[in-house]
Amino acid sequence: MRIERLSNHQFKIFLTFDDLNERGFNKESLWIDLDNVRDLFSDMMYEASDEIGFELYGSLLIQVHLMQSQGMHIIVTQKVEDYEIDEDFIEMKVTLNESKELIFKFEEFEDIINGTHHLSSFSLKEAAIYYFNDHYYMIIEDETESPDKEDLIAIMAEFSTPSITTSYLIKEYGKSIFQTNAIQEILHYFE
Repeated sequence: MRIERLSNHQFKIFLTFDDLNERGFNKESLWIDLDNVRDLFSDMMYEASDEIGFELYGSLLIQVHLMQSQGMHIIVTQKVEDYEIDEDFIEMKVTLNESKELIFKFEEFEDIINGTHHLSSFSLKEAAIYYFNDHYYMIIEDETESPDKEDLIAIMAEFSTPSITTSYLIKEYGKSIFQTNAIQEILHYFE
């Protein structure tokens, strides 16, 4: 679990699927076992607050973004109210979103070329490549629940690492190499 303070009233937690498994959860159980999920988030909030010195009180807005191959980003925002605060009371509002994107980070462009040659057997609809913070990123839009998704992730693990950077940040601040049809374009130019 990685924790980063964003402001006086907001912090971010990145939790990998391995972290979830260690806590007795898998991706599917997050949607079913709501009581235990509430306990999981409560435990994580206290663990994070201890680690970064963030005092928890009042209302917390918790936004959870599940990412296909990486894990989950959890953004915690503390609502600051003008009324007197009861430090023993915490109210959490949790929203869950699941991303249909797969985001992989590459050290070298050559790694993208080598990895892409293994992707031609998958029926991927859309992919883009960006350069951001001295790394290359491949963002694959995956609207289908393909049974081959685990195979795709395993193959890409040979050439890249799952990214914990969101596609919003990459697209906003990164340099676009291929905005569309990245796999086909690389296969065309680097075959």
